[in-house]
Amino acid sequence: MKIYEAIRIDHDIQRDLLDKLTETTGNSDERKEIFKKLKKELVLHANAEERHFYKPLIPSDMMQEHARHGIAEHHEIDELIEQLEDTEMDSSAWLKIAKDLKHKVEHHLEDEEHTFFQLSGKILTDKQKEELATKYNAYMDSNR
Repeated sequence: MKIYEAIRIDHDIQRDLLDKLTETTGNSDERKEIFKKLKKELVLHANAEERHFYKPLIPSDMMQEHARHGIAEHHEIDELIEQLEDTEMDSSAWLKIAKDLKHKVEHHLEDEEHTFFQLSGKILTDKQKEELATKYNAYMDSNR
């Protein structure tokens, strides 16, 4: 497995949880549970991705700005999660922020899958792509 497949698996998990979250209503147990899972997934994924995908690419002139942009988007996602935590779950504001989060995460995933992966594929060797996937998956497995 290469790093791109490993990351895409987690992207699909995030998309599914975001879809489910924005379909929930009120201060329900379902909303609480999905939000808890999504938050954990997003935080773990960002940490693993920054360590085992972005960091090795930062020294490359071609990838440095893209890696920094991805890290900045992770920070924006963290801020939206904090806003959700500080907002009453049964308010209309909570659902609006959740939809903003969904939009931001989906934009981030699209950037990675349609631009970042292709560019980084020109820099990383097949061996590096496999080693990064192994490290990424080990981090995710040990922290899930």
